[in-house]
Amino acid sequence: MAAPSSFTIPSHNKAWVYSEYGRAVDVLKLDPDVPVPEVKDDQVLVKVAAASLNPVDSKRMQGFIKATDSPLPTVPGYDIAGVVVKVGSQVKNFKEGDEVFGDINEVALEQPKRFGSLAEYTAVEERVLSLKPNNLSFVEAASLPLAIETAYEGLERTGFSAGKSILVLGGAGGVGTQVIQLAKHVFGASKVAATASTGKLELLKSLGADWAIDYTKENFEDLPEKFDVVYDAVGQVERAVKAVKEGGQVVTIVGPTTPPPAIIFVLTSKGSILEKLKPYLESGKVKPVIDPKSPFPFSKTVEAFSYLDTNRATGKVVVYPFP
Repeated sequence: MAAPSSFTIPSHNKAWVYSEYGRAVDVLKLDPDVPVPEVKDDQVLVKVAAASLNPVDSKRMQGFIKATDSPLPTVPGYDIAGVVVKVGSQVKNFKEGDEVFGDINEVALEQPKRFGSLAEYTAVEERVLSLKPNNLSFVEAASLPLAIETAYEGLERTGFSAGKSILVLGGAGGVGTQVIQLAKHVFGASKVAATASTGKLELLKSLGADWAIDYTKENFEDLPEKFDVVYDAVGQVERAVKAVKEGGQVVTIVGPTTPPPAIIFVLTSKGSILEKLKPYLESGKVKPVIDPKSPFPFSKTVEAFSYLDTNRATGKVVVYPFP
């Protein structure tokens, strides 16, 4: 149960919904009359201000995790920023009016929420949220949670630490842009190399990459230099293992195969990671990276998915403003 709210909360709201699996352009529909979700004891109700899209949203919509998905119909979306408008009875850290951000699906691929972030309101467990950094807009905050938490957890799993070198594959993507920054500015990497296409190399350097590799011109695995860690954000793990030093680690977030010494993981969303990284966000050492075509208005969410699915976005694709 939640205490009565001082906000006026409607019983129904607008939400993007799909009732069968497929591409967004074929299956995602705007429903103006979806019930606003009930708030459980450990949840808050968030009035969504902005949401960002992730490749997992598309994969889920296309049925790739059908075996472990929650039942259809589904309101998609993992990443949100917004305002708390109602608080469950056991919630300790948030109150009405708080501006929050987070990845609302604690375990990304196992029974993710049927009612995600692409709606006017969504119910979210307290433990996956953090207070929004004051210096970030809702658009900037919404771009971060899944990507920055994935970047952080991957670096932690490899035991990355100060003085180590790293190669980031897919340095200009949502996760890659955060891996570069965290490796350099949070973990203290001795050298950060990253791959991208020709037009994105300057971006990589601006984020902290010491060496920007143009994958259209060179094969990173053929370069003489090898790295303590290779972070594969694109699904090139067979090549990644050839670029790592003896005794080094490869971490990938794109399956299906992981030859040794590679490890693959799926993010567990935690508000505590966002809290830990907040000082770096507030100081500007670590920045959101948002694709220049963003934000897409709520009414153009299908177009936002079509753009995400080109795999050409730089940083994150964000949906804003909401109704």
